[in-house]
Amino acid sequence: MSIISDSLKRIKPSPTIAVTQKARELRAAGKDVIGLGAGEPDFDTPDNIKDAAIQAIKHGDTKYTAVDGTPALKKAIVDKFKRENNLDFNIDQITVGTGGKQVLYNAFMATLNKGDEVIIPAPFWVSYPDMVLLAGGKPKIVKCDEKDGFKLTAKNLQKAISKKTKWLILNSPSNPTGAGYTRREIEDLARVLVKNKKIHILSDDIYEHIKYDNFNFFTIAQISKLKDRTLTMNGVSKSYAMTGWRIGYAAGPKNIIKAIGKIQSQSTSNPSSVSQAAAVEALNGSQDFIKERARAFKERRDFVVRSLNEIKGISCLTPNGAFYVFPSCKGLLNKKTKLKTDTDFVQKLLEKKNVAVVQGSAFGLNGYFRISYATSMENLKKAMERIKSFCESLN
Repeated sequence: MSIISDSLKRIKPSPTIAVTQKARELRAAGKDVIGLGAGEPDFDTPDNIKDAAIQAIKHGDTKYTAVDGTPALKKAIVDKFKRENNLDFNIDQITVGTGGKQVLYNAFMATLNKGDEVIIPAPFWVSYPDMVLLAGGKPKIVKCDEKDGFKLTAKNLQKAISKKTKWLILNSPSNPTGAGYTRREIEDLARVLVKNKKIHILSDDIYEHIKYDNFNFFTIAQISKLKDRTLTMNGVSKSYAMTGWRIGYAAGPKNIIKAIGKIQSQSTSNPSSVSQAAAVEALNGSQDFIKERARAFKERRDFVVRSLNEIKGISCLTPNGAFYVFPSCKGLLNKKTKLKTDTDFVQKLLEKKNVAVVQGSAFGLNGYFRISYATSMENLKKAMERIKSFCESLN
């Protein structure tokens, strides 16, 4: 009899973490590896946020807090939703977790029963299906074509809904594609959801502030008829360069928030008190640096997209936000190149040119690969040269 649980056998390790770890190992072995796999800003946490954490330590804010967040942080989150999204929430509609990932995990563990279906548009963040499986649910993957900008359409949403559908996940701007849903696109989806009153929506807004070209962010809870069925998740990891601080949060219906708190009370308990103090400053303090950093990301995005589209066999859409591109390598998967899958492509790229990217199949769509441009322009220039050289060697 195996000691490992059956539920754990249903899932796999995170492919993006695996790629990042492989890059680290190769560097440790002396290889000049350029890692484009990590979903992490290369900027440092702003000084005012770090100073708030230091002051919290000096003032003795180093004890347990309320399980699902301090009153100060919850108030800052309430104020953020009102100020930036025109959404009104009470303190008891807010939960704080150890990163956005924990908030999502808790939500699925708290709400899914065996056989419940969760609609997940593909390409998707790698952890969504596995979290659903671990909670006993069933991921229902809906592939979104490149011609639709890798976004779910109302028509395809309607087709995917069944009597067992419990959740729809929406991630905008998206990991891995950077695609952002316009207000009109969300309203089209909303018309389908309004008619299907048993479906809840999990809106992953973690890349809300990393957006380009005057893209107007709109979150589905702003549609009043759906607010009471929407759990809106966000956090400080990406916009504030606080990935290691591990603070995510969500707002939504009281019964779901209470259930999430119950799960958290018997698992991790409260997030770090010091990290919560830093997050208060992040949300309440100056936001000027966000636009400055978005301009730097945009410069990198434009360079990477232009460089990729100049390579024979590669094509790449220009994303609305986040810090990823999701180029197609289908033009290089053939008998001549001896590459059959996108996994073959990324493995050979790492082997031959020491560039680490993630295969599109890890995100639910074959024939693509994800590049994170959250690194220096110097690294990106070297990486694009190596990718071009690799692709030219195949033709």
